[in-house]
Amino acid sequence: MTGHIRIVNDPVELVPLFVIFNNTVYKKILDMLNKNWMTRSEIGDVVGEDGVRECLLILKKGNLLEEKWRMPEPGKKPEKEYKATYSKFRANFQCNFSDLADLLSIAFSEESEIGVKGDSLEGELSKGNSSINDIARRFNVTPIYIKGVAKRVPHLDVKGQGLVILEE
Repeated sequence: MTGHIRIVNDPVELVPLFVIFNNTVYKKILDMLNKNWMTRSEIGDVVGEDGVRECLLILKKGNLLEEKWRMPEPGKKPEKEYKATYSKFRANFQCNFSDLADLLSIAFSEESEIGVKGDSLEGELSKGNSSINDIARRFNVTPIYIKGVAKRVPHLDVKGQGLVILEE
């Protein structure tokens, strides 16, 4: 098991952690990756294919995952393999209860509800509006709320003061 400590300085970074810990399959994947380097197919063999891709995206987005290429046997393609980066956690932030409540609500919302919110954010991105502050004003919510949704939706992320669509 790794001994690295994940220091969280921004409360928005809690969202991927809560999502992982609230899903038994994702938690099992994290536990396996804390012990061994594994490829996506090896993970799928143990827990089934459902959710492996999404879990790896959330772990990667939360900076909780290392990856490297596994050297294949001659004549086969190399595969990426993954390992959890951290096994411990430390929080070093302060936020108001309203923001914390928003982040907890986002982290524990149903997938379908988050999907609708993610689609709304994607709509804004397709119009060329990537500013978190502008999008927050447009939807009459806080920037922390927009960042939280972006951290929850697997294919969106926060880069600086803007939102981006992630490519796999």
